[in-house]
Amino acid sequence: MAVTYLLRRYKPATISSVLSFSTKCFVGRTSSLSVPTEAPPVPKKIPFAISSHGITRQDPFHWMKNTDDTDFVDFLKRENSYSQAFMADTETLRRDLFSEMKTRIPEEIFTPPERWGQWLYRQYIPKGKEYPLLCRRLEKGKTNWLSGLFRGEEEEVVLDWNQIAEQFGYVHVGVCRVSPDHNYLAYTVDPEGGERFILQIKDLRTDRLVPRLEVDGVVSLAWALDGITLFYTVTDENQRPHRVVVTNVESDGRDDAVVFTERDSSFCVDITTTKDGKFVTINSNSRTSSEVYIVNADKPMAGLQRTRERVPGVQCFLEHHNGFFYILTNSPSNAISEWSGEGYYLTRCLVEEIEASDWQTVFRPDDDVVIQDMDMFNDYLVLYLNKKGLPMLCSIDMPIKANTKHMDDLVPWYFPLPVDSCSVAPGSNHDFQSSIYRVVLSSPVIPDTIVDYDVSRRLFSIVQQEGGVVDNSDSSKPWYTADRSTENNGQLNDRTSEGEDGQLDSRMPKWEDLSDTYVCERQEVSSHDGVEVPLTILYSREAWKKSESPGMLIGYGAYGEVLDKSWCTNRLSMLDRGWVIAFADVRGGGSGEFSWHKSGTRSLKQNSIQDFIYSAKYLVEKGYVHRHHLAAVGYSAGAILPAAAMNMHPSLFQAVILKVPFVDVLNTLSDPNLPLTLLDHEEFGNPDNQTDFGSILSYSPYDKIRKDVCYPSMLVTTSFHDSRVGVWEGAKWVAKIRDSTCHDCSRAVILKTNMNGGHFGEGGRYAQCEETAFDYAFLLKVMGHHNNR
Repeated sequence: MAVTYLLRRYKPATISSVLSFSTKCFVGRTSSLSVPTEAPPVPKKIPFAISSHGITRQDPFHWMKNTDDTDFVDFLKRENSYSQAFMADTETLRRDLFSEMKTRIPEEIFTPPERWGQWLYRQYIPKGKEYPLLCRRLEKGKTNWLSGLFRGEEEEVVLDWNQIAEQFGYVHVGVCRVSPDHNYLAYTVDPEGGERFILQIKDLRTDRLVPRLEVDGVVSLAWALDGITLFYTVTDENQRPHRVVVTNVESDGRDDAVVFTERDSSFCVDITTTKDGKFVTINSNSRTSSEVYIVNADKPMAGLQRTRERVPGVQCFLEHHNGFFYILTNSPSNAISEWSGEGYYLTRCLVEEIEASDWQTVFRPDDDVVIQDMDMFNDYLVLYLNKKGLPMLCSIDMPIKANTKHMDDLVPWYFPLPVDSCSVAPGSNHDFQSSIYRVVLSSPVIPDTIVDYDVSRRLFSIVQQEGGVVDNSDSSKPWYTADRSTENNGQLNDRTSEGEDGQLDSRMPKWEDLSDTYVCERQEVSSHDGVEVPLTILYSREAWKKSESPGMLIGYGAYGEVLDKSWCTNRLSMLDRGWVIAFADVRGGGSGEFSWHKSGTRSLKQNSIQDFIYSAKYLVEKGYVHRHHLAAVGYSAGAILPAAAMNMHPSLFQAVILKVPFVDVLNTLSDPNLPLTLLDHEEFGNPDNQTDFGSILSYSPYDKIRKDVCYPSMLVTTSFHDSRVGVWEGAKWVAKIRDSTCHDCSRAVILKTNMNGGHFGEGGRYAQCEETAFDYAFLLKVMGHHNNR
């Protein structure tokens, strides 16, 4: 139930600081643009040479890595002033955008409660507040609990993010874990933005924090069954979670004991509990390998047991059910006839045989289906699947038999989902005994929809969509069956659901969407090597004009992460202005297939960049976007895509937004003292290796900035306390762009630094709108569309 938020602060701009600057530059596509009268900041240059594998590179801005240097802090402040001056003439536009976004947000936001034992938990953002409250009430019989909750009867606040924001001037809650007896809440708070979390323990019976020694650098938490023994991980000097500690929350913390230490610096430690709470699992993971240790949660001080010794490239994820461990693994050690895939399959073993060399194979998926995750309950198992890039969910009754040749032999129930491409995220689903499984469905045209699936009866019900709650406490209200939809693996078109007579079934609920107003297309783009890359394209039916509309292309393409395409009301402000918003699922990201991630890593990273470039060209060639009105957006590691693309094709984009950008790739991966470097060697390569060095150098954006070339207008955002991507990366990028590229074009490059925050750019609900309004106003200004609605 953890929620992550971050505050942002802005400085006012002055209209008098801008004038109209006419030029043939700005990539030759914008004839007039208002820029500040003063020149952009010019940082100092200190000669610095780096030699590797016979190649010497000059980096006069290397000094910026010292964030304690007063000259660096002064440079960031001057850049902030320049960005505000550059954006001064958009003040009214930003205000309008913010107002539009704010009006789409309900004054009060709440999630429908989820049952956990005898308690009902929910999150709630009160009127006028930025952040949520985690609330609960004790369920008393089968009363109409929704109406009682919303009157506030007998409801208690478990955690208030607003109070944390008032205390620290910033709020980032890492994890929240309620004890099995619901008496304690353990949670972590980052007070400054650098992701150094402190452990807090709250006694929910007294509503007070437990006084104890402060523990710094805590990442993950897990409770033992007694409700007072808590396991937590702590980080080393490089912010790598490497150690597991156990404590009694009713002590003062002086007796905390180390349970496990991971000495391999390329592995991080994470802890959790099995869904039934009977075991604590200690997971030591690299980017590609994992090793699992188990602790009996009923005897937390009895020591830990290793499952199997780690093997490079092999991962395992473990659950427990009725004396058996069920393990998702990609291990090739189990003999599986005709198994040729790289993905996960399901195995199991008796608890006492966890160290055995061979686990029983339960089943393997068909060749076109990938298992992505599982969730275990007393009566059923839920599997998250992907088939040809589309998500599927199914439940299988427990217990299940081993050595099943095909999953369908277990008669799975495929949960009905919209036929349109959508994301599927699990609810909290804490209650191991529950027969109701909750998910959140979302897509670019489907507002977030909370759906409850009754696995025992194979029925489903829509609980909430975009701020409205449906009260399902009345048992007379219908749930809905979709047995016919299982013929299509659960893909259900709400507008064409047929009854037994073949006619539309009025009893079926509709997946409310905005497809009558906004078009969401899924196209396939042929990349440089002929591989088909999924491209999702979103635009307004009314406002879009073929070959005339502006647009933005968004990508990520790293760590096997699926690009977020879920519903976002803020986008409507751009869509209604005629903009196209496109999402490129490039290689290196997630698409359901293991090979999709691998084919965009290490020496194959150029595939990610080329996929992005070809997606951009497709938007122009097919008339979705005007050829001179295309922008690109990249976040964190995803910033490699537009940054590298504009080095290769400076005229491809009119504007680029790089948010907390990972652009100084070669230098960062060469520094083992940075938190993510050793882990990232598996993703991007190790520069100590000559082959990897050459591969990284071939695209590393900072190293490939071109001399005396016109670059797009750019908004670069950084955060001073960012521990994942150093604030110096964006700062060095902007400094080198100004020093190397066309002087006139670089005046439309701005650097905006959050001096108080960390990597995650999400503030409270209104702060997010303010930040997005700034980004959109920048795009509208540099595209010359800021006067158009």
